[in-house]
Amino acid sequence: MQVIEVLAIYATQLEADGRSRHTIAQARRHVGLLARFIGDRDIGEIGHEDVARFLASAMAMRTPDGRVKRPTSVNALRSSVRCFFSFACAAGYTSVDPARLVRRARCPAPQPQGLSDGEVERLVGALATAETAAEKRDRALFTTMLRTGVRLGSAVALDVRDLDLDAGELHLRVLKNGGRDVVFVPKDILELLRDHLGSRSEGPLFPATDGGPLGARQTHRRLAQWGERAGIAGLHPHRLRHVFAQRLFQSTSNVLLVARALCHRSVASSQVYVRVSEEMVRRAVGA
Repeated sequence: MQVIEVLAIYATQLEADGRSRHTIAQARRHVGLLARFIGDRDIGEIGHEDVARFLASAMAMRTPDGRVKRPTSVNALRSSVRCFFSFACAAGYTSVDPARLVRRARCPAPQPQGLSDGEVERLVGALATAETAAEKRDRALFTTMLRTGVRLGSAVALDVRDLDLDAGELHLRVLKNGGRDVVFVPKDILELLRDHLGSRSEGPLFPATDGGPLGARQTHRRLAQWGERAGIAGLHPHRLRHVFAQRLFQSTSNVLLVARALCHRSVASSQVYVRVSEEMVRRAVGA
């Protein structure tokens, strides 16, 4: 069997294991690159040298437009390849795991890149100029993400019925690592969402122009365009989440509260905001 054929079976196994859509999509993307590099060779013919050549190739180390990938991105690719071949070997598609020698590179944890207070003010000001239906939807979506810390995947998957205006809650049905959770919504954002909903009682909370759910890529492009209007380069959805987390920790100094608000399974994932806050204090003292 070829890599691409085993990948289809692997994706089904990931779905059966309850892995998130994000995880499955990433596995398809990463192992799909490997399949293109390997070609039509049988998976049983692939050795550790082939895997090493792939991971050292421009296909693995650079983005489609030629930019060097971040070390963390390449590490994610290495992990995807390791997990795929571990499955292939355990399932009997290959007798030896050709990725058994692959190791993740040592690199410092990336600092979350949020927005300055001035950038937040400019973004909110730009969103306030929304005129068309799509722009008003963008304002409701991105302001909600900014003020609740909800991930993009969770936000675009929201249905009208997931919003409880009386309780002030959003019920998240799609999370990065599976499962469900609830986040609380500030009163002013509830009013914004109430106006955004109008008389609608079903369907996506933030619909595309055709009434269906928004796609992640489309939403990335829309936010980047709003960033250009606000004079903010490289604006992407996760920066809104970082703004929320940083502000919450700065106002409460409670990392457990931050972990709960971000729906993190482990408080260790939220510790990065403690380090960011400490670094900001050191800079202020040094100034």
